[in-house]
Formats: sequence, structure tokens, C-alpha cells
Amino acid sequence: MNAVEIEQAVSELAEAPFDAAEFPYAFLEAFGNKATTIKILKSGKSNNTDIDGAVLQRNNIHIKVCSEGQVTDTLKALRESPATARQKAKYILATDGVTLESERLIDGETLVSEYTRFPDRFTFFLPLAGISTVRQIDESAFDIRATSRLNRLYVELLKTNPDWDTEERREELNHFFARLIFCFFAEDTNIFRSPTLFTATVEQFSAKDSSNTHEVISEIFRAMQVKSNEKNRKAAKLPSWADQFPYVNGGLFGRTAGLNPAAQTVPKFSKIARSYLLHVGNLDWTKINPDIFGSMIQAVADDEERGALGMHYTSVPNILKVLNPLFLDDLREKLAEAGDNTRKLLNLRNRMARIRVFDPACGSGNFLVIAYKEMRAIEAEINKRRSEADRRSDIPLTNFRGIEIRHFSCEIARLALIIAEYQCDVLYRGEKLALAEFLPLEANNWITCGNALRLDWLSICPPTGEQVKHRADDLFSKPVDQAEVEFENEGGETYICGNPPYLGSKWQTAEQKADIRDVCAGRTKDAKSLDYVCGWLMKAADYGTHTNSATAFVSTNSICQGQQVPILWPLIFDTGSEISFAYTSFKWANLASHNAGVTVVIIGISNNPGNKRKLYYASDDGSIDIRVSDKINSYLVPHTQVWIEPSREPRAGLSSMLFGNMPRDGGHFVMASDDRRKVLIDYPELSPYVRPYLGSEEMIQGKTRWCVWIPDEKAEYATEHPFLRTVLDSVAKVRSKSVAASTREFALKPHRFVQIAGTAHRHSLAVAKVSSEKRPYIPVDLLDGRVIVSDLLFALYDAPLWNMAIIASKLHLVWIATVCGRMKTDYRYSNTLGWNTFPVPVLTEQNKADLTRCAEEILLARESHFPATIADLYDPEKMPDDLREAHDRNDETLERIYIGRRFKNDTERLEKLFEMYTQMTAKKSGGVQPRRKRSSS
Repeated sequence: MNAVEIEQAVSELAEAPFDAAEFPYAFLEAFGNKATTIKILKSGKSNNTDIDGAVLQRNNIHIKVCSEGQVTDTLKALRESPATARQKAKYILATDGVTLESERLIDGETLVSEYTRFPDRFTFFLPLAGISTVRQIDESAFDIRATSRLNRLYVELLKTNPDWDTEERREELNHFFARLIFCFFAEDTNIFRSPTLFTATVEQFSAKDSSNTHEVISEIFRAMQVKSNEKNRKAAKLPSWADQFPYVNGGLFGRTAGLNPAAQTVPKFSKIARSYLLHVGNLDWTKINPDIFGSMIQAVADDEERGALGMHYTSVPNILKVLNPLFLDDLREKLAEAGDNTRKLLNLRNRMARIRVFDPACGSGNFLVIAYKEMRAIEAEINKRRSEADRRSDIPLTNFRGIEIRHFSCEIARLALIIAEYQCDVLYRGEKLALAEFLPLEANNWITCGNALRLDWLSICPPTGEQVKHRADDLFSKPVDQAEVEFENEGGETYICGNPPYLGSKWQTAEQKADIRDVCAGRTKDAKSLDYVCGWLMKAADYGTHTNSATAFVSTNSICQGQQVPILWPLIFDTGSEISFAYTSFKWANLASHNAGVTVVIIGISNNPGNKRKLYYASDDGSIDIRVSDKINSYLVPHTQVWIEPSREPRAGLSSMLFGNMPRDGGHFVMASDDRRKVLIDYPELSPYVRPYLGSEEMIQGKTRWCVWIPDEKAEYATEHPFLRTVLDSVAKVRSKSVAASTREFALKPHRFVQIAGTAHRHSLAVAKVSSEKRPYIPVDLLDGRVIVSDLLFALYDAPLWNMAIIASKLHLVWIATVCGRMKTDYRYSNTLGWNTFPVPVLTEQNKADLTRCAEEILLARESHFPATIADLYDPEKMPDDLREAHDRNDETLERIYIGRRFKNDTERLEKLFEMYTQMTAKKSGGVQPRRKRSSS
């Protein structure tokens, strides 16, 4: 269950009549316990309590329902219960149906609440569902509750109004919800001048059977599009109860451009929907976080995303990782430099008033909202130092522009900015001034609905002195209807930011592939290999050729690894943009239970990056370090730009790494252990011809397969042997029907594999082509010389064992992850791109002896845990201490060969490797590394 689903279940539990006998089980079910688990608990089999009437679930919670007025004493008894400690309970909870008290035992945090109000603090219990209650989740408790209740209302209205479940009417339903959200916020923040005015009016003047609820809401909405002067109000003939509502408009309550006027009504309500509406209205909307709420609520209107409701949450600290180095840090530095100098403070304020922030994948506007709020905080400090604390803000909302493909998200983005503006006015200028200037809303819209890769960004956020072409004259207009709306303050800086959709090439739709192809048209024929996010980077770089701008996007780390690097980055650099700052790989988490999040990077590009470029990276101890450099290359290393090109041979004295062997046999050469045993019982003379056959799965999972292996000199023998002749006939038949000419040719040589890279006399070192990113090292193993290595492995035949020490090092893993890239999130190994290019110092015989000893220690540590497999041994949570220590000694031995000490972190490792690679390739090319030649269409 996700956080929104849990909130809904907990709220329903608190709203239902209290059932003392059922409460403990209903509570556990609300936090994701399955029916079978509850059934066993009720039977007493898994109830480990030592208190009569209590329920204790091991490693979870100890619950007791008590008599009225006995809650505190009961909680004390639960705390002192030996079973609580013995069964490692995380929580204790006591309730009498009137009051509820609980304690989180790990940190002593307590909760005391009226029973019906305990859902307000449901985040306190989220660890029971495997969701970590980090501060940002606790802070978003209101937003989760509001999202949950609005989602219930949305679904119920669709049930009641099935004719609205069309593209056109669904869009109108989205508009309706945007209006509702504004009303809920306005009535709780005195914008309507009377607390709960909207909710109370609906409750009082709509029938309890809900028959006229839609009519009452329609009249309220109509009132808010009628100007407040007496003439207009009288002409509108508003009911007295609707006439209390102020003029709002700004396009929010007017007719929606582009939609059928007849369709612009309020949906009809069922009794359930009316109840949901009132429940939503009774929440305290003063607690809304527009940056958080928007990113959660956007999933309500999307059928496909509703299953992940509440999980699309980007934390403020993560957003600031983008915005701070992009431009906010510079503003804060200038504020510090200005001190109390009124002239410098005024110059800074004037500069900020002209800054434009543009998010071309803005979703619900969270990046724009955070940028606005942070800039208002800086401006407030300027005004305070200039003794102008009450001054109206000079930062216009119209300078915060966005593009978003989903209608509902566009509307929520604008609302979020409006709410953020009001909250900032209240915070920095006081409620009186904020209210005086808030209404009516301005009619200008700053969020364009459309496909960002198909729209002209220069027409949406134009260079200084040019007109805006794609703008809306109210919130709900489509681009084709939009009028021109100028920036209020021309001549400023433009900062592009956001978190565009990632989508690797394999997951893109035909339309998305066409988007990327068109963005890169005339520049490369390899656009089909690029992630979808690359389109945004390319558009941003093109934008920078027309005006001074800086960009920072969140992206999957794949665009700085492997094959995408030499495709994308020459195009970016050819526009004049360079990398100005970056965050190396980190987890971009959401609120899903047990979800570690996707691995991302943050990349800033600019056509004026300066010579102090910051690289943010996680050190081995988990802390964030900053490296200042005059250059950052496309692999996110503080080093000059270099393209890692495949090499046919190892360049640093390493042994050759070859492909494994490919049979193309239709499966007739390969057999399981049982089949081998049966064959050898009937034909014991075939033992030399049936050999172990290993691919990645067999090596990593410890599985066994066998294959028929016939040397060329034994081909005649095989054709005469009764069993082997049958196998060869089957292989020849399969190959003769192949669509590949090269395979059909081998129908004449059915005794042998089609591709034979090599075999060993003594041993092979086998390396997995694909490996889970969770493993701390690349899987490599020492195989007996009889083993036939399949094409799913790479092999070093009869290579010295010190090669294994290099492959099994952290240093090599970092190189492979960077230059070879990923398959989904797994490491994808390449012999030509990863091994043959790997820089190694000249190894002395002593170095080789030391590394050989390290490899032996790794193998011995593995052997001591037989029959554990590589998959078992290299599970990061279960890796044996002696094996981890053996690898640690190997890492230290190897790294001391490189720099005489351990590297501090992966960034330092890569910096050294790139330095050595540059030197290595320069020697080969006579001192200059050749510039990569880009393919053109």
C-alpha cells in the first residue's frame, strides 16, 4: 500500500462506529496486513501478547483496547510488558474509542489524540507499512490526506456522471477540480473573508439527498465571475447566499476557451460524492504545501497513474539540488556581499525582478513554486535591510513559465503558483496587505499545455525584446487560442530547469521516438538510441544559441554512460553549451513502500559556464562532497572532454578478453545434467565430448548445463556415432532453415559451434555480460579448462590470475558503470569498450604477485561458503565478512599501485582513470586524441 491508500483506510476506520473487539485487526489491515495474516492473528497462533485482551504482532506493534479513561495506564502496561521487548515491537498503542495514545519505541516519539482525529497523524505509523517516516513525509501529511480525499471524490463523480468520462468532459472535470481546490484554500485563508464559507454554504443550501448540489455549486462559481460593483451584482440576480462570494475570475470561474459552452456545468453529485466534498472541505487547507500537493494531486486525473497516487513526490531538498547551483546560490552570495549597502541591495532586487524561470516539463509546477518561494525569501531579506518590509513584491508570477502535456497538471501548476504567491505575501507582508491585493486574479496564464518537444521554446519564453507568441488569456486556453502576454520585466536572465520524462529508447512510443528524431534532425542518425530526456537537453542547448541562458535537468545517469555519451554530447557541445555543474548518481526516491527510487544525475549546462564548475558527489562514507574544477566532461568527471572509443586489443598490458562460444544449434548441442547422465549410461565413450557449458546464469546462480563439443579432427567420428549423428542431423536441419546466410553455411559443418572464440588448456576467467547494479563487484569466476564458455560470458583463456583481481575491483566496476552504461539498471559489460580501454599502470612482477594473492584470497573466501553461489555471496545485505574483507584488501592493493593510497571516492577514481586514458590514447595517436566524428543523417 502507498501512503494515500493507507490514509484512506485509516480515515475510514476512524469514521466508522468504534468496535473494540475488531479495532486491533482493522488497524493492522489499514496498514497493509493481508487477510490471511489477520486470520492467523485472530486465531491466537501469532498473537504473542502477555496481556489479556491485547494483540501483539512480532516486530510490529502491541495494541490494547481498554475501558474509557484507562488509556494512559494501559499504554504504560504495554510499555512495561516483557513481551513487548521480547517480540521486538516497534510501537505500542492503547485506545478506548475516545482517546488514542501511542509510542514509537525506537525513538520514544509519542502520539496523543482524540480517536476520531488520529488519522491527522497517520504518518506517525507509516513504518508499520514499510514506509520510512522521514521528515519530508511527515511534513506532507496534509497533502497526502487532501490527495486521498480528492481522489475518492473524483472517482465517485465519474461513477455518478459516466457521460463525463470522455476526453472533452474529462477535461471539464479537471477544470472543476481546480476550482474546488481554490475554494477550499480561499475559505480557510480568509480570502473569502469568512471561514469555511464555501463548504458551509454547500452543506447548508444543498439537499442532503444531493439532488441540487451541482446547482448550488454552479451558483457559487457564477458569483465569482461577476464583478463586485453593485450594478453587475444586481444584474446577475444572484441568490443572497451566493452573493457573499467575492469576484475572483482571472479565467478561473469564467467560460473555458475551446470547450463546448453547454458542457461547462458542474457534475451531478451522489450522496456519497456530497459527503466526500464536505470531508475535503473540512480539512485545514492552511497547511497546504503547493509544491508537494501539486505533484501528488496530478495523478488523480490520470487513470494509469492513479495506482501510484501520492508517490509522485519530489522532495524540496532534491529540487534545490537543481535550483541552488543553477542560480539561487549566486543570488544568496550577492545578498551576502551586499550586506546593508542599499544601492547594492536595490541592484540585486532589480536583477531578481527580471529573472525568468522556465520549466518545459513542469508537471504540477513544483520546480517553479520552489524557485518562486526561494526568490521571495531573498527579496524579503533585501526589503528588510532597506527598511521596506511592507513593499509589494517586484517578482511577477508571469516570469515563471512552464510547458506541460497534461491539462490537469497545467491547471494545478498555475494554482500552485497563485497559492505560493499568497502564502509568501502573508509571510513577508502580513495577511492584511496580502488580502488587499490578492483578488481579483489576473487573467494572464503562464503555463502552456502541449508537447514540449514539438513547441518552439523561443515563442514561449523569448529572448529579450521579442514577443511571447504562445500564451493563454486564461487558465484553460489551449496553445492555439493563446494571446500574447509579455514578460513584466524585460532584459533578464533565463534559467531552464525541471525533471523531464526519462524513458529509455526501448520504452518510447512511436510518437516519442519521432519527437527525438525531429529534435536531432540533420545532426545525427543515431537519435533512436537516446533516452527521451535527451530531447529536452538538446532543445535547451539550442535555446542557448539565441540568448544567454543556463539549464539544469534531472536525468537518468544513462545519458552520461556508455553508448549515449558519444551520440548526445557532441551535439550539445556543438551549440556552444558546456557542463557548468553536476550531481553524480544518486537515488531520486518517492513515497512508495520499499521503493529505493531511480538512479539519477543532475546536469547543468550553459553557454557561459565560467571556470569554477562544481561537481557534487557522494563519498564512500555517504557524505556529499563538492569538487570545484575548470572543466567537467560528459562522463561527469572533472577532466577534459574525452570520448571512450572501443579498442580491439587491450591497451595496458592486460590479457585478451574474448567472446564466449555461440552454438546456433536450436538447442540440440545443450543438455541438462539428467540428460547427460542418461547419454553417458548408454554411451560411456562420449564422456570426452560432453563438457560443462556455462553462461551468465549458470555462473552466477550456480546452475549446471552441458554441451556436445566435437573438435574438427573428430568430425568424421561424430558422423558415424549413432547418438552424435542424430544430434548433428538435427543441428544441420535447424541451420539450413536460418534466415542468416552465415548460419546456413554452417549447416555443412554441423559438428561444431558457429562462433568459436576460444577454449582453455588450463583455466578460463569468465566475466558476466550483464550483472545487477546491486552487486558491489563485477561477477568473475575461475573455471576449469574443460568448461565451454557460452556467448553470454566473456572469457580470458589461460590468463594469469592477477587479471581477475583487476576485474573484481571497485576501480574496474566504476569504469564499467561509466563507459559501458546499463541494460535497464544492470551493468552491461563490454570487452572492447570496458576491458580493452581500462587504464592500468605498468605492473611489476611484484605487483602481479600481490594481485594474484588477492585473487586467490577472494576465491578461497568464496570456497569456504560452498555451496553458496555468486548470487548468494554478492548480495550486498548478505555478503560474508571474510569475502568483503578479501575484496577490500584487493581494492587497497590495486589502488596503491595507482596512487600509493586508497581513493577517497568514485569521482577521484574516475578522474585518475580518465587522466591515464588520455595519456594512453595520446601516445598511440602521436600526442593528440582524435576528436570523435559524429554521424549525420
